[in-house]
Amino acid sequence: MKKETFVLAPDSFKESMTAKEVCNAMEKGLRKVFPEANFVHIPMADGGEGTTQSLIDSTEGCLCVLNVTGPLGETVEASYGIMGNGEIAVIEMASASGIQFVNRDTKNPLVTTTYGTGELIRACLDKGIRKIILGIGGSATNDGGAGMAEALGVRFYDEMGNMLPRGGGALDRLHHIDISGLDDRLTQVDILVACDVVNPLCGEQGASAIFGPQKGATPEMVEQLDNNLAHYAAVIRNQLGKDIANVPGAGAAGGLGAGLMAFTNCTLRNGIDIVVEFSGLCEKLVGADFCFTGEGRIDHQTRFGKTPYGVARIAKAQGVPVIAVAGCVGEDVDALYDEGIDSIFSIIPSADNIDVLLKEGPVNIERTCENIGRLLKKAVA
Repeated sequence: MKKETFVLAPDSFKESMTAKEVCNAMEKGLRKVFPEANFVHIPMADGGEGTTQSLIDSTEGCLCVLNVTGPLGETVEASYGIMGNGEIAVIEMASASGIQFVNRDTKNPLVTTTYGTGELIRACLDKGIRKIILGIGGSATNDGGAGMAEALGVRFYDEMGNMLPRGGGALDRLHHIDISGLDDRLTQVDILVACDVVNPLCGEQGASAIFGPQKGATPEMVEQLDNNLAHYAAVIRNQLGKDIANVPGAGAAGGLGAGLMAFTNCTLRNGIDIVVEFSGLCEKLVGADFCFTGEGRIDHQTRFGKTPYGVARIAKAQGVPVIAVAGCVGEDVDALYDEGIDSIFSIIPSADNIDVLLKEGPVNIERTCENIGRLLKKAVA
């Protein structure tokens, strides 16, 4: 008798479960109905929070922890992952330079820096890594990646020859960029940037105007930061010969996208596409009977690069049915049925306090997947 094969490829459920924990709960529920089935765990992410954990979990890699410079110049504990083959590192810039390190009173994009993100990149170079996957969501910064570049050896000087202080508020004084000290190991490293925004560096759709306010920028600060980044881009163009101001994605993470383009060998790609490739999802779907995916909330925005959409697109191409579970199923999900998702289930059994629902996430996923399994058992009998 044929044993069914289930590929379990969910994202994390924010504040409740990692993607690996979701996989475990899914299997626990399904195995009650299909005790002899094969279960393939592929913890997923979309390039944002949880990408490092998902890729090291799906490849049996390891997590490295170190102290780096936080967005306000303080020492923070950050981490990066090395995938199971030992050759590819995974970094989330938010681990070092994220908005979680500031609060209502301290957030200030005039002074916050990406220096710690550069320190994470340098740590990967020290381990001989030749490929880095870098997720650049969730930043507290608006410095155009200048801090990142400084940590890698670039020096930014004003007209008097003084080094600029860190932060986007000082970039209007930029007169000269010295790349003679840029870590030459970067020439041997490919950086894949997980970037799902197409904003340019400056202007009405730029880093400062669109993302600055959530990082603490007042309207006056937005104008100042936008002008500063425009000057920064002009100096890069004139002195380094790289015109990065209007490249889609340059405005991501407060202009970190632009800084990466200017000072490293990088390629910007959709986050879910990167995770699909390096998790081996395509290969692991071959011969599968069913694919389960999910995330905390599935709604009309899911089709714009979120994990369930990315998983379903790949599974559909191989003719594998896809079942999605979510903590919350929002409006206008019908379009997802044309993209490869065959059914969507909410795991929430009843109205309850959000803290209780988050705590009971694994139990609710287990129960929901058991019930789905019972329906599938009837269908395949």
